[in-house]
Amino acid sequence: MSEPTLLTAFADKQKVATATLHVLAPLLKERVTREPDAQILIFNDSTGKQVDLNLHGSLAEVLQRLPAPRTPATPDAAAPRTAGRPKLGVVAREVTLLPRHWEWLASQPGGASVALRKLVEQAQRDNREVDLQRQARDAAYQFMSALAGDAAGFEEASRALFAGKQDDFMTQTAAWPPDVREHALQLADKSWPASA
Repeated sequence: MSEPTLLTAFADKQKVATATLHVLAPLLKERVTREPDAQILIFNDSTGKQVDLNLHGSLAEVLQRLPAPRTPATPDAAAPRTAGRPKLGVVAREVTLLPRHWEWLASQPGGASVALRKLVEQAQRDNREVDLQRQARDAAYQFMSALAGDAAGFEEASRALFAGKQDDFMTQTAAWPPDVREHALQLADKSWPASA
């Protein structure tokens, strides 16, 4: 069972809260009711991308518009059947390879599909650390672009982030609003090389 997606909301440059969408929505509705001019931005902590939430209307209307909470343990009976092996969650997609690749895959035990799954799983294991670093870096950059794109040192901080230079990143973000700086550092935390 996967972890629920955590979101972080900001009102202008101040952090409001970090929670799931269903916990955050009432907090944000209360905030915009109290402060109608508040500029609310919500970010997915896994990707750094903005999340849209319509806070117009009553709290009941806001909550009614939210997607139903995901329950991965129960299959969705309304989901249309697709190609593939449903019990495994297999999805059919097109793969373009050279003839020599297809020949090699066809010669593997279990055929092309089994060989491709094994190759992908091995690559996921081998590249886990690099993938986590890239995902953290990309999430931090997405967030920074939205809330600190016009801040002093943004370009230099971005270069430091992508170069894996944690000390330079911290120096360039030092003058940013505290909540923005802290959240950017939190998102970037797993992006630094192990030696940093």
